Amino acid sequence: MKTFFTRAATALVFVIVMLGGILYSPFTFFLLFFLINFFALQEYFKLIRNIDPEYANISGWHKNGLLIASCALIMAFTGEHFISSANLSLGYLGWWLALIFLLVLPIGEILLSKEFTLKNMAYSALGLIYITLSLGLLIHLCLNYSSIRFTPEKTGTGPGWLIPMLLLFFIWINDTMAYIVGSLIGKTPFAPSISPKKTIEGTVGGMILAIATAGIYGYYWGYQWLALPHWLVLAGIAAVFGTLGDLLESKLKRMAGVKDSGKIMPGHGGFMDRFDSLLLAAPFAWVYVHLFAMI
Repeated sequence: MKTFFTRAATALVFVIVMLGGILYSPFTFFLLFFLINFFALQEYFKLIRNIDPEYANISGWHKNGLLIASCALIMAFTGEHFISSANLSLGYLGWWLALIFLLVLPIGEILLSKEFTLKNMAYSALGLIYITLSLGLLIHLCLNYSSIRFTPEKTGTGPGWLIPMLLLFFIWINDTMAYIVGSLIGKTPFAPSISPKKTIEGTVGGMILAIATAGIYGYYWGYQWLALPHWLVLAGIAAVFGTLGDLLESKLKRMAGVKDSGKIMPGHGGFMDRFDSLLLAAPFAWVYVHLFAMI
């Protein structure tokens, strides 16, 4: 019972913080995912150290420089949206910081590391792609939503957080429905070596119900913000790539020999545990929006 209340309280705080950060303003949206990126990347470091102990030999310059470069890249995705009184934008500052650290980082690693290997540099680059690029593209979606073609007539208005929020909502629907369907009729293992509890029936059922939910809402109520095909495709992206993202992180944890990526949220694991689906779904949503839904 104590575990249940701990999980429930943590989930409530998590939802409040997420909704507050996403809905309050574009800057709080940026700040929320800036922090998620910072902590998720550190959890990634820990997983890689467990997978390959040689990664523990990277220098403090490498680790701290990578964190600074990652934060700078997240800032860079804001573009010209946050400008100071000195006419200096957060995005401009971010691009220069990222460029400097990404250029100097390999040189410092060669000079300061006890055991320099290209393999360790590759692990770090993968972390930037897997976590920072994904969350940066999500921030870019939020801040540039005004250029999205909402309806076939190119009319209507919508908040910048709409598409990121839809991704999170569809991922939640997919996960919830997959669990329910899998519990009721699931018999065939989907990926037993990675996630033994997942079944084909539950996975497919969750995807179908997530897309169906998007279709029903988009047809009757959501057409004023997005055309129906966009609702269906975004739900499909969240369901398919969200599931793959969950499996990818499960594979990393299994290779690292850990149950959770972190312990920041009692009963719910770490930041990567909470956002693993979003990390893979966000880039594909960004590509779709920019290919098919931009004016």
